[in-house]
Amino acid sequence: MGNYFNEEIETMPLDKLQALQSERLVEQVKHVYDNVAFYRNKMDEAGIKPEDIHGIEDLHKLPFITKDDLRDQYPYGFRAVPQNECVRIQSTSGTTGRRVVSFYTQDDIDIWDTCCARAIVAAGGTKDDVVHVCYGYGLFTGGPGLNGGSHKVGCLTLPMSSGNTDRQIQFMQDLGSTILCCTPSYAAYLAESIHERGAMDQIKLKAGIFGAEAWTEEMRHNIEKSLNIKAYDIYGLTEISGPGVSFECSEQKGMHINEDHFIAEIINPVTGEVLPEGEKGELVFTCITKKAFPLLRYRTRDICVLSRKKCSCGRTHVRMSKPLGRSDDMMVVKGVNVFPSQIETVLLNDGYEANYRLVVDRVGNSDTIAVDVEWLPSNPPKDKDEKRARESKLFGHLKSMLGIAVEVSLVAPKSIPRSEGKAVRIVDNRNLYEESTLAN
Repeated sequence: MGNYFNEEIETMPLDKLQALQSERLVEQVKHVYDNVAFYRNKMDEAGIKPEDIHGIEDLHKLPFITKDDLRDQYPYGFRAVPQNECVRIQSTSGTTGRRVVSFYTQDDIDIWDTCCARAIVAAGGTKDDVVHVCYGYGLFTGGPGLNGGSHKVGCLTLPMSSGNTDRQIQFMQDLGSTILCCTPSYAAYLAESIHERGAMDQIKLKAGIFGAEAWTEEMRHNIEKSLNIKAYDIYGLTEISGPGVSFECSEQKGMHINEDHFIAEIINPVTGEVLPEGEKGELVFTCITKKAFPLLRYRTRDICVLSRKKCSCGRTHVRMSKPLGRSDDMMVVKGVNVFPSQIETVLLNDGYEANYRLVVDRVGNSDTIAVDVEWLPSNPPKDKDEKRARESKLFGHLKSMLGIAVEVSLVAPKSIPRSEGKAVRIVDNRNLYEESTLAN
């Protein structure tokens, strides 16, 4: 299956895999306790010492970590090695407040590249392929992750980044791209653009590795048909490393987690109780090899299912379903994390009440997001021109906060139905989340 299908690791029997995880977990807990004051204080408060952790059977004793903890410790609070051992950072968007900055040693990057290389090999990639990476580069992990994985496999790597569709298609044609890496919505847009140009007969793509946003099986089938490829899912988080935490194989029934580097748990999002295999709950990750920014029991807020059912590809690493939803109110729109609290912050800063209705939809293959906002009874717009001016001002502030365009409509007071909570005021018409087949 290629240089980066590590048969010894990826087909390892469960007992040997768990022994490896236990060994690495014990070492990691000591590393974190000795070098991260936040963890040390949390463990001391819970009455836990490193010597209390003998293996993965003791993982449940450790406290959880959340994204709020990471923000509170920005920028250096979770760094576990001296700065002169770090060679790179990656970062989240920071649109909900402080950014999360993840540090990497060279060994951390090598491990991340290997995880992404496994994803490329699982999609049929070899050193003879041309990998076309149009995830964003820079602080975002998508481009750097797949770029490094492609180098590991030995592929010719095209670091295209996102946008400039004409150039994307030209390079696909001229250089014979065979594996496409981008968001599924951009893959769908590329497919439309290729067909509009009548260029499909000049495209040599055989596979696509798509992530960073939710997508349905229907969208997968449409992309596969329009580009004449096989479409593979990939999952990751900046906080953990980036894409390549898990990836799909040819069976396309869940993503194999790289368990030699990450331990996955499913918990009840309310009680924190660890749930058995096959139960739906919140996904929690523990990094057991990352040294610069090692997270123990990090709550992802993604709802999914884990399964160890035998896979036809031969890999024995546990599979996770596509995320089936969130345990918080975050949405992913056009690859960007959007929280309703961001909308409310802008409205309040601009002198409005938090009376709004947020509607997310998918038109063709593109996400749309629109918000209706009530003007104050004491300050109605004088005429249509003033109304448009206020909407334009809100549009600019929301785009600055979210990083994406939001259609804004000012509406009369009390025209939006009142409710007890946010959920009634937030409408997502995309039907992105589907029940998993892993546990069936």
